[in-house]
Amino acid sequence: MTGPLREELADYLALRRALGYLLDRPEKLPGQFLDYLEQAGEARITVTVALDWARLPTGGVSNWWAYRLSAVRGFATYLHGLDPAHERRSRHRSVQSRRGCGSAPGAEALGCRGVSRAIPHLRQAQYQQ
Repeated sequence: MTGPLREELADYLALRRALGYLLDRPEKLPGQFLDYLEQAGEARITVTVALDWARLPTGGVSNWWAYRLSAVRGFATYLHGLDPAHERRSRHRSVQSRRGCGSAPGAEALGCRGVSRAIPHLRQAQYQQ
């Protein structure tokens, strides 16, 4: 089921190596994730499945979980560029714009509360609450 994903993983790792990245453990983790994906019966990467896998083992340390997730995040972003069906979560926080949705009738009923946009890295401290 994950045969095409394994081929994409090989291409992704080759690209990373060509860019000068030293891959030891980060090379093994995406392969382990694909094993988990196959056992779960999934054919594409979703945020939910990636988070479920990253939180293994259940009694693990949050640093390890973050490391596992970061190893899969890069691969998921690579795949998303090839096929948008693969989900990836942005690393940037979002902030609701101070502007409303205007005076369009029914805007509030549609859940319009402003425009969500990424916060520039240098200005994140100003928006953290």
